Amino acid sequence: MSANTTDIERLSDSGSGRGMVELLSSMRFAISLLTVICIASVIGTVVKQAEPAVNYINQFGPFWAQLFGKLNLYTVYSAWWFLLILAFLVLSTSLCIARNAPKIFADLKAYKENIREQSFRAFPHRAEGQLAGVPQQAAQALSQALVQSGWKVKLQEREHGWMVAAKKGAANKLGYIAAHSAIVLVCIGGLLDGDLMVRLQMWWGDKAVFSGAGMIADVPPKYRLSASNPTFRGNVLVGEGTHSSTALLAQPGGVILQDLPFSIELRKFIVEYYSTGMPKLFASDIVIHDKQTGEAIAKRVEVNHPVRHRGIEIYQSGFDDGGSRVTLRAVPMGAAVAPFEVSGTIGGSTPLSNGNEQMTLEFSGLRVINVENLGKTVTDPRQEGQSQLGHAIEQRMGAANKTTSRKDLRNVGPSVSYKLRDAAGQAREYNNYMLPVQLEQDPDSVPIFLLGARETPADQFQYLRIPADPEGSKLTFLRTREALQDPALRERAVQRYVAQAIPAHRTDMVAQLSASALRALNLYAGVWPEPGAKQVNAKPAAGLQAISDFMEANVPQAERERASEVLIRILNGVLFELAQMSRQQAGLPPMESIQRTQNFMAQAVLSWSDAAFYPAPMAFELKEFEQVQASVFQVTRAPGRNVVYLGCLLLIVGIFAMLYVRERRLWIWLVPAASGSQASMALSSNRKTLDGDKEFEHLKNRLLQGSS
Repeated sequence: MSANTTDIERLSDSGSGRGMVELLSSMRFAISLLTVICIASVIGTVVKQAEPAVNYINQFGPFWAQLFGKLNLYTVYSAWWFLLILAFLVLSTSLCIARNAPKIFADLKAYKENIREQSFRAFPHRAEGQLAGVPQQAAQALSQALVQSGWKVKLQEREHGWMVAAKKGAANKLGYIAAHSAIVLVCIGGLLDGDLMVRLQMWWGDKAVFSGAGMIADVPPKYRLSASNPTFRGNVLVGEGTHSSTALLAQPGGVILQDLPFSIELRKFIVEYYSTGMPKLFASDIVIHDKQTGEAIAKRVEVNHPVRHRGIEIYQSGFDDGGSRVTLRAVPMGAAVAPFEVSGTIGGSTPLSNGNEQMTLEFSGLRVINVENLGKTVTDPRQEGQSQLGHAIEQRMGAANKTTSRKDLRNVGPSVSYKLRDAAGQAREYNNYMLPVQLEQDPDSVPIFLLGARETPADQFQYLRIPADPEGSKLTFLRTREALQDPALRERAVQRYVAQAIPAHRTDMVAQLSASALRALNLYAGVWPEPGAKQVNAKPAAGLQAISDFMEANVPQAERERASEVLIRILNGVLFELAQMSRQQAGLPPMESIQRTQNFMAQAVLSWSDAAFYPAPMAFELKEFEQVQASVFQVTRAPGRNVVYLGCLLLIVGIFAMLYVRERRLWIWLVPAASGSQASMALSSNRKTLDGDKEFEHLKNRLLQGSS
């Protein structure tokens, strides 16, 4: 035992051991660690954490995305190096406290009454004076006066006189210990409530990250943490009428399952809205089924109002779809597709067949409420003749709700999201609104149906806008597009247009106008005119792009603008007649020649052209649905939270003590004199301030009674 003790003492006394301890406990080492933590925190704030890998590849590129992934920059706060830095910061600060605390406590007890009277000359605050009575009596009187003012006093009798030593503001040094202890506590709390415990169980508890699929109940124990896990933070998805007792802890590459000592049953998810359609309240009526006692406890969880049970807090984190049932109707975007209906549940899929092409329809999501800002930038006629700067200041000054853009928040109705996946596994995502959206406030504007598509989740949806007909449906648009592929109907539409456009006595223009109209309509339908006509692209285009290509290849540049205006005017007229014919065949009344009809045709011409580039042979519209809500709860067991709270309290106390409490020490040396006692006084403070000067003057006048 003695030999071991000797070895330890030798190691601690050795130069290398002492140097290592001094380095770890030094301020420069702690500041270096804090700097790295601050840089890591900035990275964790700027770079979105725990996003899908494809998002990082699209943002940074394959090389940098892979490199950043190796450095755990997508999960900074749970990275092993971040936890290691926190641990070293705890060690460094603890060693610093251990080295300096004994000196501080010893200094708190010391009055430094052994100071020599000659040392008074070195103090900036010093004074001398005459006091009545012998030194012992004067020392006792001064001691009582100082104690009444809040000073701690100690008297020392010497051979030639008496020394009065007093001190005040000792909390300043306690603030140092409190502030450094706060750093230790906050870091320990962060380690406890972070991912450290989960990582330790993965390293030494034979636990692993689960990256597969299947039922939660079928996941092996290797990927599960027990209900006695001291700290965790995970999410639980519970659908209405169902219950769950397992939380998912997100980890790089997958998840770890956390068993809970209770199960959460969702009775009802509640959402309330403002008149604008914006959500006002999210709440969940739940029943907690305790596994140990069998007790069922009814609770309500709201945003910022969690429920606590067995040391675990349940927060309302969000909401999702709990398996809503939807019925979709196929909208043919190609001539070979016949309309049909398909039903499924959100989160499920169903196979589709398009001749030899096999696809899978995946039901991604259902949103019953969609609040969109349909306002536009406000234009002020007063801005003419007024400086841009002055107008900008006027727009932004005043009430907080005054902005340069007018907000018009409206609920535009339900929408459905789905994916079409081909046999190779490639998928596109689609988002279609159930009801037509009125984008303009003009009463003659036409509502439009929005059909969105995108290649990857990182892209924005690109929407095909289909105008609603007088019946509020997209049938006129679809029937006219189908009729556009029929050569006989195209010729009939041309004949009807020519009959209305040319007076009866101008029969000489019929053939020329008919040829031009048929050519424009065939180009728009994707059918090239007579053989031998020049074309720009090897593959014939359709819509307005086909007309543009034709004009570029066959019309001289000087005549293109005039010729294109004439051709587009003819095209609009023929398409209007084709739309009227399609409605007549469906037994519907013709559209009236009013401004609303003109707006419908203007949008329809653009949409028929864009529909040729729609990336799927069909689009699915939401016909009916039965919504099933689900709540997303965040469940946390955070024993380090109270530790962090205590650390924050100590940090506040410590900073205030160091900044606003001044440590002062006062010495008064008393020696016999002819008329009583000769007094010499000196004051020292850890900071030179104006308050210190005033305090010394006050003490001098009070204690030395007008001395010089």
